[in-house]
Amino acid sequence: MGAEQLVTDNIGLWTSAIRAKATQGRGSNKKRELYGIKKLRELILELAVRGKLVPQDPNDEPASEFLERIADAKTQLIKDKKIKKAKILSEIKNKDVSFPLPAKWQWVKLGDLVEMYNGRAFKSSDWATTGLPIVRIQNLNNEKAEFNYFDGDLADHHRIDNGSFLISWSGTPGTSFGAFIWTRGKAALNQHINKCVFHTDEINLVFMRLAVNGCMNHFIEMAQGAVGLKHVTIGTLNNAIFGFPPLSEQERIVAKVDELMGLCDQLEQHTEAGIEAHQVLVETLLESLTNAKDDIDLSENWGRLSEHFDTLITTDFAVEQLKKAILQLAVMGKLVPQDPAQEPASELLKRIVADKKQLINEGKIRTTTPLPEITVEEKPYSLPKGWEWCRIDTLTKYSEAGWSPKCHDFAREKNAWGVLKISAVTWGEFKPQENKRLPDNLEPRPELEVRENDFLISRANTPELVARSVVVPFGTETKLMMSDKIIRFTFSEHVSPSYLSLANNSQCSRAYYARIAGGTSSSMKNVSRHQIQMLAIALPPLEEQIRIVDKVNQLLAMCDQLKARLCEVQTTQLNLAQAVVYGVIGEPVKGTEAPESNTNDMKITTTLSLNHEDFEDDAIIAPIILELGGSADAKDVWGKTRLSLPEFYAQLKLEIDALYIKKPASAEFKEA
Repeated sequence: MGAEQLVTDNIGLWTSAIRAKATQGRGSNKKRELYGIKKLRELILELAVRGKLVPQDPNDEPASEFLERIADAKTQLIKDKKIKKAKILSEIKNKDVSFPLPAKWQWVKLGDLVEMYNGRAFKSSDWATTGLPIVRIQNLNNEKAEFNYFDGDLADHHRIDNGSFLISWSGTPGTSFGAFIWTRGKAALNQHINKCVFHTDEINLVFMRLAVNGCMNHFIEMAQGAVGLKHVTIGTLNNAIFGFPPLSEQERIVAKVDELMGLCDQLEQHTEAGIEAHQVLVETLLESLTNAKDDIDLSENWGRLSEHFDTLITTDFAVEQLKKAILQLAVMGKLVPQDPAQEPASELLKRIVADKKQLINEGKIRTTTPLPEITVEEKPYSLPKGWEWCRIDTLTKYSEAGWSPKCHDFAREKNAWGVLKISAVTWGEFKPQENKRLPDNLEPRPELEVRENDFLISRANTPELVARSVVVPFGTETKLMMSDKIIRFTFSEHVSPSYLSLANNSQCSRAYYARIAGGTSSSMKNVSRHQIQMLAIALPPLEEQIRIVDKVNQLLAMCDQLKARLCEVQTTQLNLAQAVVYGVIGEPVKGTEAPESNTNDMKITTTLSLNHEDFEDDAIIAPIILELGGSADAKDVWGKTRLSLPEFYAQLKLEIDALYIKKPASAEFKEA
């Protein structure tokens, strides 16, 4: 099968195998990975270094003859004392190679072609504001990474320029290791990066980059050091084995790789455009339900949506948008029918006001300052008969915030007291396991213990999550106290806390909080208790509140079932993409993880803490640590990222280098 046919015959698979990335983080980060196209790119590179990407030409000069010339050139350089005589590398044997080479190719070791010089170990005291930029590994992986500068004397082998061939050999396996061709002018080379000087100018640097990066699995296997931060020795680099084709074929391979990577770029663009168009269509059709003028309009819009439901609700994004639409329809009175025989909300409000006056007179609750009447602008839609607009404070007996003592960094044991983190009330359901143990030297405050049917809301969180609420379910764990970032609202017995939580988490309420949330950090917002009390709520009769909650729970459960089935389909597509790779080359592409690799065990226990709360769009781990209170166990953080362990360690290294996260002082490694 030709390379182009490999792309076109499986185009549906390459573009449909999509994997969700971590959903945490802010900004415009894409929350998906085009896994099929990623595997296609890896396959193209693997075919290139195996001699299966372009046909061989019998008229090409054999690689053996070119390699003999390189050996002669190396001998002459040693005689001229331009390079030192190195230890002769061991002969390549059959057991050292894993696949056959085409005619005129030859196995070679990297050390037979090149001399490598490690960069200089610059100290912070060497840095200047002018001079040559110092190239560190992060400057190779990210063109936007800032430089430090050096303006002193520098050895020639620590200087680089356009066309310099570099190999980074220290850091996170799978991301920090690799070959690069420098293209950004004169610079100084930092340690942990080797400058490679070939024994001849005839070498094709672009092919050599492909070949060296094709040895990545060898580098990872041979890397030394601790988990997540390793280095590759000069001996490992010199002994890296790869297939070396004739020079003319190298040029054809490079041209074909460029051509096919261009096709992959187009596939990515078309796939992303298709995904974005699908998202717009889903949003538009679901908005037509919430924006319906009347019951007839709603029925017609639902008919259009249901007719194409199986082609529209096919992604995690679509399911999440459907959930949002269900919540919004619920609080607009469009999810369950109204019963004219039920007591209207206006009468309900009269009883609530009378009960509050009685409690004030009895000294059981304090008098509060009356809030302003709800304006027309605060009423985003008309209500069914029997419903009323009111502020959430009208329904409240009293509210209170929690307590944030200095706690341990681990969750409480059974029967011990703990303090809830904001992540306990963030994700739409109460999560009692998200807590920190109260130290034995501190007395618990039982009045702050959460109770069944409590309405809890976070007053500080990321922009997407601030002021989210949950209701504590029946049968919940005891001895868990609220933190000071959690507020408990105790409502009248004439309203359902579960309904009010639905209303608080609905789209209109989220839009309200987005407008009024404050904070100096773009990644952390907060709302005051007064702002929460000002929220306008659409209140139905009590019996209808209960029916709405039941219907929402039923529909959201169906959404979760649909999402699980979509996940099964996505997993099948990921496995099919891997199977195509296996079918072409007889084995999985080395150095890449299988779709199931997220299930492996973390062998590190350490606490991760933020340096600050203002990070860029590339941050994935830092926003999660922020949601967990600013510091958390590495295993807990990893569990929320949905990254594989290699991906997690790679991302953690990047965010530590970017100073988003403090470098852990110590870590304990455990065997699984």
